[in-house]
Amino acid sequence: MENINKNRLFVASCVALLVTAMTFAIRARLETVFGPEGVGLTLEQIGWAFTPAFWGFTIAMIVGGPLVDSLGIKKITWIAFITHAIGIIWTILAKDQTSLFLATLFVGIGNGMVEAALNPMIASMYTKNKTKMLNRFHVWFPGGIVIGSLVGWLVMDVMGLGWQVMVGVLFIPLIIYGFMFLGQNFPVTERVQMGVSNNKMIASLGKPLFIFMVLCMFLTAASELGTTQRIESLLKESVAVPLLVLAFINGIMALGRAFAGKVIHKLQPAGMLLFSAIFTFIGLWLLTITSGGMTFAAAAVFAVGVTFFWPTMLGFVAEYLPETGALGLSIMGGAGMLSVSVVLPVMGNLMDNANATEALRTMSILPAILIVAFIGLYIYMKKRKTETA
Repeated sequence: MENINKNRLFVASCVALLVTAMTFAIRARLETVFGPEGVGLTLEQIGWAFTPAFWGFTIAMIVGGPLVDSLGIKKITWIAFITHAIGIIWTILAKDQTSLFLATLFVGIGNGMVEAALNPMIASMYTKNKTKMLNRFHVWFPGGIVIGSLVGWLVMDVMGLGWQVMVGVLFIPLIIYGFMFLGQNFPVTERVQMGVSNNKMIASLGKPLFIFMVLCMFLTAASELGTTQRIESLLKESVAVPLLVLAFINGIMALGRAFAGKVIHKLQPAGMLLFSAIFTFIGLWLLTITSGGMTFAAAAVFAVGVTFFWPTMLGFVAEYLPETGALGLSIMGGAGMLSVSVVLPVMGNLMDNANATEALRTMSILPAILIVAFIGLYIYMKKRKTETA
């Protein structure tokens, strides 16, 4: 780690993740711009136009994951910067479903490359505090959604400016993280440090525990991101400004992740995941029966649930399956985003043909399944710890 400025790289990583997160919030605001009351797309069409943000992310992570080891973290980071820039410009120029689809694709690839490069970089820089530092890094996902939500509200609802101005704000953190990474030395990934061969890495991906975590990632990510990405349509009948509910949810998430260290120490990753699934299930059900100010109370319960899902899933794999390397983390993240790409149009169809309440009830099935799965994981990890003691 000689000649590597870990603090600068970590802060730059957080700003890069801030760009990723702001695109989620701003895209949620664009739902009304391009929807039935704006450009005229149906909610299902918008769902399809938004899907490349997630499967584009998936492709970028699964392709970028193994390339991080061979090309290096630095090159993948700059690919993220370039595709982010293209995606932001194309979004500003978008006029219909096709152009919005292509713009979202480039943004999704940029977001995926950020995760593909920077999750393993942080794991390699902080080998003794992986889950803690990954949670601190992922503070900036909900933190960025708060910032993006407030930017959308201020630019469009308060100042009355065009949506293109809102999207253009993304250039500010983009330029900052590009400058901060410029000229820096980057570490090699942990798998390269450990000397784990490609064959051993690929073989470790077939371990039952890793496959189980990938399957759970489908459900944890869909529960969190499927709901928050469509917050405008899901809550437009419940509250006056759904984007402020999104900011509220992600403010709680940011605080939770910032102080995740103490919670991790008490519950351990498996316990945290079970805790998260229970609160997510309760929160989704409360959102189906609340309105007005009580929607924020239901949203708070949901936020407590989803706070630790994403970083703890990654931290679990980094801690207990380190031989899976950058590819393992990329598969986890890719699986999560792929699931959201499937869920978005399904939710749109439910809202077009039924209502938002039915969509939320259907989504609550996912954390219900996770409660059962994580009870099993918790028992397994306790048994494993006892056997190795």
